[in-house]
Formats: sequence, structure tokens, C-alpha cells
Amino acid sequence: MGVGNAGRIDPWSSEQSTDYARIRDQFGLESLDLTQVPNPSMLHRRGIIFAHRDLDVVTGCIERSDPFGVLTGLMPSGRMHLGHSMVIEQVRWFQEQGADITVTVADLEALATRGTSLVEGRKTALKEYVHNYAALGLNPENTNVYFQSGRPEVQRLAFTLGRRTNLSEFEAIYGFKGETNLAHVQAPLIQVGDIIHPQLDEFGGLRPIVVPVGVDQDPHLRLTRGIAGKTHWFNVKPRKAGGLRVSLSVQNSNSEAFGVSTDGKVDREIRNSIFERLIGSLSPIGYSDLISNPKHGTLDIPGAKNSDIAQVRMCLLRLEREMGGMGLMPPSSTYHRFAMGLTGDKMSSSKPKTTIFMDDSIEDMSKKVKRALSGGQPTIEEHRRLGGDCSKDVSFQYLQFFFEDDDSELTKIARDYESGKLLAGEMKQICIDRASEWLSDLADKRDMWDGRLEEFLAPDAR
Repeated sequence: MGVGNAGRIDPWSSEQSTDYARIRDQFGLESLDLTQVPNPSMLHRRGIIFAHRDLDVVTGCIERSDPFGVLTGLMPSGRMHLGHSMVIEQVRWFQEQGADITVTVADLEALATRGTSLVEGRKTALKEYVHNYAALGLNPENTNVYFQSGRPEVQRLAFTLGRRTNLSEFEAIYGFKGETNLAHVQAPLIQVGDIIHPQLDEFGGLRPIVVPVGVDQDPHLRLTRGIAGKTHWFNVKPRKAGGLRVSLSVQNSNSEAFGVSTDGKVDREIRNSIFERLIGSLSPIGYSDLISNPKHGTLDIPGAKNSDIAQVRMCLLRLEREMGGMGLMPPSSTYHRFAMGLTGDKMSSSKPKTTIFMDDSIEDMSKKVKRALSGGQPTIEEHRRLGGDCSKDVSFQYLQFFFEDDDSELTKIARDYESGKLLAGEMKQICIDRASEWLSDLADKRDMWDGRLEEFLAPDAR
């Protein structure tokens, strides 16, 4: 993930910055508060998932048993490796908390940017990805895998929402220039369609959608959230005096519905009826002290708290849909740190020495781990005296990110390594032993799902 001179993140870069605190602060991500996460997973507990946007919207749904969904995607052009499994672990965790799952196969993007044919893309998606998703524990009952090429609603949405942005915004977010090819410019808009479309009535209806990603993908989330916000007919914000304020967002597309004539005059009767509907739409939450000002287009809720914004917004979006608007909830997102590649570089499907693939043999995996970057000292004597460095040791990181579930066992391994009690070769052997169990278990579970992958496919993907 490259961070450019203007402080941009490049989602397509082969470089990656690991200055997570700076990225979090610069791009306005919120730190993850573990006390707000129900049943935290290993990745939450270890700070590997370190930041979010609007995760409280989703945790509120979990607490109330309200519906919410997860959107994730895959590029069907290479083999699935350990790095990819981190996202699926998060998707599975959300599914266990009650989420429905939508999986995008970016076969159009793979065709446009990597020359992968649609036929080849389908084969790779099923064999390399969906098969492993099943083995990693996704439940087919509420998982829907679809292909971009087979879901025209995504492209239609991309065109519709594309009217809410422009090339200047793309330049600011992505750093696109005059020589950027148009397929590259189009790709983020298709991703906006992917992220937003599960809220359409035919794909599950209005509900919060969360997208778990590596921090390099945040530009796509910022673009999508910005575009969704521009479609809103009603805005909700904290009031200076406390409580919340709902205000009308009059646009060309809704001015008639809001009682605004072409000369700018407001039809009081229409405006009053809108406020009656507004007050009615908020009644399920149970506020009694609503102060409406139809003339200025505002409705104040003095008794509401900032934590109520998501529920208020959901009521407003339902009303917006009834009135003919799009009614789109901005997506929530979570961000995880990257696991280091075996060589110290970024993990990449095109560089087999940098990663462990999901179908690697135990022998191949062992050879890779033995050659992996170590945090040990040059000699045994120095290592016993000075100890190893867990932050530079790939084997330790893989135990932390993937292979060692037991927090107290991981703490003991780290303590022994840093004190010099545990040698670098011994650390690698522990990693090999745990990874062998993990890969064997995955292979067994893949065998269980042979011939059953269609259970994961959405009706338009079969």
C-alpha cells in the first residue's frame, strides 16, 4: 500500500506502509475499542483489526438482533494465500454474530485489469476461493456469491451513483492523472455498486452493510460513503445544545417532493405533511420531545444521544425510500494490519516465496518457513544473551495472525523468544508444527465440500 506525496493511499500499489497510527489519524479512522466488540475474535484481541468506520452501527444491530450484512470480494486471478484468509476469518465472525454475507467475484475487473477471461475467472473463483471459504467455515445458508458480469444491477447502480462524483474527486482520492486509463477510472465506481447494492430490495433490502478490509482499500470506502451521503434527502447531525437535528437536503431530484416550486417558493401544505411523516417515521424509537420547524426544514430531537444517530438515520432512509429516494446507508468498515510476507516483502500470489498458499503441501510450507525472515541474532551466543525480536520474526507473526489460537501460549512463546530461551530455529519449528495442523485441517474440510460449492452461489451465479 503506497502512501503518496499528497498523503494518498494507493489501493493498487505493490508497496505497503505499516505506519498504521499515522494512516488512522490522517484519514479519520476510529480506533477499535475492544470493550465495544461482543465476543471478540483472535484478530480483535490481538489488535490486528485496529480501526473502523461506524462499527457502532453494526454492533448496535448485533445487540438488538437487527439485520445487517457483510460485503467482501475476491479477484479471481491468482491462488488464495494466507493473507486472503484474514478477511474470511472476519467475515465468518460477523456471520456468527448474525450477519448475512455477500461475496463479489470481481470477474469484470479481472478481465479489464489482468486480462483474465470470464470463463477462467469463474473456474479460479470456485476452485481457489469459494472452496477455501467453505473450508474456513462460512455457512452457505446465508452466504451469496455472485459474479460482477452476471449482476447488471451493480453496473446500473455504478452509473447512477457515478453522477454524484467527478474526476476532480477521483484525482483527490486516487491520484488519477490525464494518462490514467478509463478501465482504471471505471473500476472504483463498479466497486461502489458492489458495496451499495446489497441494500437494494431484491438483494436483502435496507440494512447496514460492513466491509472488512486491509487499510489499503480505504479509498474505495471513502468514495462510497461520500457518494451515499450525497444521495440523502434527510441529514442528521448532533446539535450544539445537545440532542440531534434532522434537516431536509433539497436537491433537483427531490425539490418537487419537498414542496419547492421552480421559483423557489415552498408549498406549506406539502412541507407540513412531510414533517408529519417525519415525526411518524421516528415514532418506533419513542422520542416524545420533537421540535419541528417546517419553514426552515429542521426537526430537533433534544432527548436523542449521538449513539442514536444510526437508528434515526435508518428511520429517515426508510421514509426516503417511501418518498421515491434511494435511501442508502453509508457502509461501515473495519481495517486490519497486514501480515508480513515470508521474505519481509508484501505477500503476493505472483511471488510464491512470499506466502503460504492454502493448498501448499506440508513439505513446501516447511521449506518456505525455514527460509523465512527471522528476528533472531546472528549467533546462538548472542541470541541467548540479547534475545530475539518478535516484531521482525515472520514465524512469530504467523503464529500471532493465523496459527496459534491460545493467547496465553502466544505470550509464553514471545517471552521465551525475547529472553533468548527460545532459539530462532525453534521458533520456526513451532510455526511449522502449527501450520501443518492448520493446513491438514483445511485440506480435510475442503474434501468435505467437494461437489457442494453451488450451495454458496446466489441464484444469478448458478
